[in-house]
Amino acid sequence: MKRAMITWGGWEGHEPGKCAEIFAGVLREEGYKVEVYDTLDIYLDAGKMASYDLITPVWTMSTITKEQEKGLLDTIKAGTGLAGWHGGMADSFRNNTEYQWMVGGQWVAHPGNIMDYEVNIINHDDPITAGLRDFKMHSEQYYMHVDPSNEVLATTTYTGDIAPWIAGTVMPVVWKRMWGAGKVFYSSLGHVAKDFDVPEAKEIMRRGMRWATR
Repeated sequence: MKRAMITWGGWEGHEPGKCAEIFAGVLREEGYKVEVYDTLDIYLDAGKMASYDLITPVWTMSTITKEQEKGLLDTIKAGTGLAGWHGGMADSFRNNTEYQWMVGGQWVAHPGNIMDYEVNIINHDDPITAGLRDFKMHSEQYYMHVDPSNEVLATTTYTGDIAPWIAGTVMPVVWKRMWGAGKVFYSSLGHVAKDFDVPEAKEIMRRGMRWATR
């Protein structure tokens, strides 16, 4: 049986507890043994960390100690998978650039805040996005600084209605990458729990978690 850990906390506006509950349920339906923590101190337990096949952080706008960060980075580098979404993974620890390097990107803006936009599937052969079509979201359209080494699976394009200077900019939404021996998956979708009522957003996350699992 695969073992997964979810940690949640930080800014409450992203509904970390609710979102953690959604995907703890998803993983359990997939046959995983899931443990959920509301503390980052679990990252200090090297033996326990090594026992997980997947780690999902749901932790926005917070801080992490050097020791906690090292525990997480070393665990993923050794082969445990990492999968997460939105600010819960890509706006977690703004002062920790090595963490951001592992994730493959960092949130910097969401022009217009909650708005209608389209997500475009650009890789129809990857198992994470195979069979899915472009779809609509009514949420934050994340503008991110991203690592060019990411393997991008889906994007969104800015109209420039709010910020004319970015009109036509194509921004990665879903990507995967490696951190040492560990597989890393990220989706910028999922501002709040109801965003996962969009079937494609939830399915992409489910598949990404499975892909990232050791």
